[in-house]
Amino acid sequence: MATISVRDSDILIETDLLSATIHTAGYVSGVGAGTLLDKTTGARDLGFGLDIADFLMQPLPDEPGVAEPYHTGDAYHGNLLKRYVELPQICTQARELPYELLAGEGWVGVRQWYRYPQAQYMKQAGSLWEQTLVFRDGRRYLLSRDRLTSANAVDQLLFRLDMPGHLKHDGADSFAQIYLSYQTIGGEEAVTLLPAESFLDDFPPDGGNLYQRGVCPLPERMIRAYQVRLEGRPGPWLGGLTLPAEAVYEAWCHQRGYVCFIQELGGRDVQEGETFGAMHVVGWFDDIEQMNAVYDAHKGVDLDTPLERFLVVPPKNGVWGL
Repeated sequence: MATISVRDSDILIETDLLSATIHTAGYVSGVGAGTLLDKTTGARDLGFGLDIADFLMQPLPDEPGVAEPYHTGDAYHGNLLKRYVELPQICTQARELPYELLAGEGWVGVRQWYRYPQAQYMKQAGSLWEQTLVFRDGRRYLLSRDRLTSANAVDQLLFRLDMPGHLKHDGADSFAQIYLSYQTIGGEEAVTLLPAESFLDDFPPDGGNLYQRGVCPLPERMIRAYQVRLEGRPGPWLGGLTLPAEAVYEAWCHQRGYVCFIQELGGRDVQEGETFGAMHVVGWFDDIEQMNAVYDAHKGVDLDTPLERFLVVPPKNGVWGL
């Protein structure tokens, strides 16, 4: 039976197939680092957390004299033009998040939120980020929803997050390979697996594996995943599935001391009070076919889907791919 409890600033989640911790203070948002336990295999996530929230931005260059410039031209950010619209970075600087516990028959969940207190470029602060995480018995994955309500009219507004989450390793020791559903060969979609050895040396976001909506073909599914090693052998996949695929403006998968899985949502003009974001399926899978089946089962779920349906999306052809 799914259970939820609070211990100091930690929310503890237990289902029949998963265990997880959500931090409400310190390094916040998403699932805490190393705490998403796959009870089937004993695998844990390998990074700094899952579905981790950052800033509101625009894909434009900074203007001279701006208070908080965005640095480019290095291995961290490459030469991709960006600028901050609202700050700070939620995960490292919000310090503490309010929360609401959710529960029903066979499921538990957490909703957290934050209003950005700083703004630039003649914008007002106060845009609202909301994240809902739902864990259900019988699933090796959780469902999450990141929703942004803009306090401003902004051209090409972006929300940056880590999806599924960054990947720590020492000489590619902790994982076997990476799967990006949007990789193409000769302009055609292909199942392209990136061996762990591809990430031994640092390279910038625009140095390889970069997805940009409108430049790259729109994939049928937006899936980013890594296969962990267990006792030195390839184990299950930790996947981040984003719906709909067209919600993603840009996605990075590069090496900067760790594998960086940055993803940006939006990139379209919004009006004051308008909402945007995406749904995600984050968790454990045996193989790519299983990830595809779960993705297809959740197609049609969006930001406006009532929570009740969000929890009980019917499987496609009776297959959940668990």
